[in-house]
Amino acid sequence: MTDVSLQVHHIPEDISDRFALGVTKMLRFFADVFFAGRYGHRAVVLETVAAVPGMVGGALQHLRSLRRIEDDHGWIHTLLDEAENERMHLMTFMQIARPTMFERWLVVLAQGVFYNCFFLLYLISSKTAHRVVGYFEEEAVISYTEYLRDIDSGTDSNVPAPKIAIDYWKLPPDATLRDVIIAVRNDEAGHRDVNHGFANQLK
Repeated sequence: MTDVSLQVHHIPEDISDRFALGVTKMLRFFADVFFAGRYGHRAVVLETVAAVPGMVGGALQHLRSLRRIEDDHGWIHTLLDEAENERMHLMTFMQIARPTMFERWLVVLAQGVFYNCFFLLYLISSKTAHRVVGYFEEEAVISYTEYLRDIDSGTDSNVPAPKIAIDYWKLPPDATLRDVIIAVRNDEAGHRDVNHGFANQLK
């Protein structure tokens, strides 16, 4: 598994892009304040939200394809795969960082608010919605890189990888948390590039 570039960043080109980046930076600020360096717990809460856009986008693209009686050019499959991949991230980190009862309630609140907001945003401007996800994933790559640094410095323990992660990413039996984070970060980089690409096609 290779490292991903931290230099990939879509420079905002219009008001839609600037809105998407502004929303992302605002949410990143609140996540940094609330979770500080607790990356495992951060991952549990944020991955529950990260799995929403692919499902919403896939469902709406499905309905659009039916309405217009035209091919979706692979968008539906790609978006639903993204949603499932993000769900597997959550299932993995649940084995690493057990969420508190407060965090479980936060998950319910965050998912409820985010689902409805993203659904409306996708209806209003699917380009902006995909750009938001692209910027979210840029931040995810940065966050998981910081998580790796904490493991490498000894701040966080490099515990054995959960079996669910070993099976899903086909990791070696002696894989560790570090290997899992690299796999997850590579996934997020892929989602970043796909969603920025989708947004570019919707200009």
